[in-house]
Amino acid sequence: MSTGTYPLKLPASLKRDAERLAKADGVSLNQWVTVAVAQKVTAIESAEAFFRRRAGDARAEDMKAILARVPDVPPMAGDEIAP
Repeated sequence: MSTGTYPLKLPASLKRDAERLAKADGVSLNQWVTVAVAQKVTAIESAEAFFRRRAGDARAEDMKAILARVPDVPPMAGDEIAP
């Protein structure tokens, strides 16, 4: 496995929390951070793939056409956007 280095600067409080959690997991801080980053990357890539599949052949122009048909009326009571 090829590795790269990255000088990570964390706020002291976050580093302490990460060290505590790494210790509780029985791994080094470096290993714990590596797994945390891998989990985040996987979550984001999985979400992107999910939405890409859900969108299918949808096009922005189609959505704009649908939204153009929505009547321009005030929102119903309780649906207002708070200022």
